[in-house]
Amino acid sequence: MYIVQIASECAPVIKAGGLGDVVYGLSRDLEDRGHCVELILPKYSNMRYDHIWGLHDAYLDLQVPWYGGVIHCTVHCGWVHGRLCFFIEPHSDDMFFDRGLYYGCEDDPKRFAFFSKAALEFLLRSNKRPDILHCHDWQTGLIPVMLFEMYKYHGMEHQRVLYTIHNFKHQGHAGADILHATGLNREAYYFDPARLKDNFNPFAINFMKGGIVYSNHVTTVSPHHAWEAHHGTCGFGLGHTLHVNQHKFSGILNGIDYAMWNPATDAHIDHPYSLSTFEDKALNKKALQERLLLRAADDKPLVAFIGRLDEQKGVHLVHHAMYHALKRSAQFVLLGSATEKKINDWFWHEKTHLNDNPDIHLELGFSEELAHAIYAGADLIVVPSNFEPCGLTQIISMKYGTVPVVRGVGGLLNTVFDWDYDTTHPLEARTGFVFYETDNYAVESALDRALDLYYNEPKLFQQLAQQGMQYDYSWRQSGDQYVALYNQIRHK
Repeated sequence: MYIVQIASECAPVIKAGGLGDVVYGLSRDLEDRGHCVELILPKYSNMRYDHIWGLHDAYLDLQVPWYGGVIHCTVHCGWVHGRLCFFIEPHSDDMFFDRGLYYGCEDDPKRFAFFSKAALEFLLRSNKRPDILHCHDWQTGLIPVMLFEMYKYHGMEHQRVLYTIHNFKHQGHAGADILHATGLNREAYYFDPARLKDNFNPFAINFMKGGIVYSNHVTTVSPHHAWEAHHGTCGFGLGHTLHVNQHKFSGILNGIDYAMWNPATDAHIDHPYSLSTFEDKALNKKALQERLLLRAADDKPLVAFIGRLDEQKGVHLVHHAMYHALKRSAQFVLLGSATEKKINDWFWHEKTHLNDNPDIHLELGFSEELAHAIYAGADLIVVPSNFEPCGLTQIISMKYGTVPVVRGVGGLLNTVFDWDYDTTHPLEARTGFVFYETDNYAVESALDRALDLYYNEPKLFQQLAQQGMQYDYSWRQSGDQYVALYNQIRHK
């Protein structure tokens, strides 16, 4: 098959979160299976150009219709670690992608509506006719709308769209001006509850809703999160739209790239190890303690948190877990950056307050290299998310023999099976500790069970850690499911 991925991120050249990892990892898996895969991305001024090989002009003057006129674009082409990527660069006073950031502008809906229009125009003008357009998140939600309302009448009637939602919280809202900018125009037609009209704001169109309504199939990034979005609050107002379109909605668990995340081959850790040399994991713990100026203590479990410090990630429970670990004579390492000033100020205060404590280190920022070292050196990792569509942290940690303590939501529930209470997996197939409520007592209870096992039954704790290492959360199984979906919708 010929598949084109259209997204706002692709790791490592453009990465703000897990979306970039998924786009790259899935693309590589599909290519390994023999499919032809290309990616279309914005050409941001601040992307990692050092990860692009052979960057050159592919289409010199792409004229993209916009507000009744045109914006001239250059489309560049290059290889990102083997993946063929096209980068769209608009030449406009709006400077859509020349702002030194990926997201966070007031006109983000306009920026990505233009990107979506330009991506379709590039496919049309360059005579590319992929079997599948795989679009990701709200930034590309208008692509299936424009394809099936406009571009199919200009020679793109055979293209099919799979739309993947990575985060329902960010949906993309705009007024009627976006309809006029893209050439969709007919306000009364699109401001219809069955099309683009937002379910709660009668004056807004909803990009993500458009993606759901117009695509051939919709996925989210774990089976349990698909249920949560459809039946619970995790759809952030799109539950009814998902219900109406439930016949074409499903969840596929994200995979991880074991070429990047593998303790046996990881160049970022001091002492590579595997299931058969698990005892060498302790050497990485010692190296991490030395690196972060922690007390060298073999008898102390090392608990970690890696991720954004924000409400989604359950930041209040991260804070409580930190102090509870110290109370239980454990060590704690945190690696993450805050998304809000008040959270940033809070954790900087804690960092200053705890600076002289030899059993805790707070690294407020993000370092890919340090993340690898923490996964390899920690005994336990806490993932207390309020919601978690898939979660990569717990999957990576298990590969490194680091036992996850997670809240039972989204993909966390699909991947972590409780040592004490799981009734669907035998003891030898369980992988961590799960709690369900959002209060301090819940995370304490799960963390206590984990620490008690570490202190009182070290051999069983090691068994649990090694059981997690044996699971395969590569793209192999997820890739099978995506290919099956591609085949299903291309023959509709």
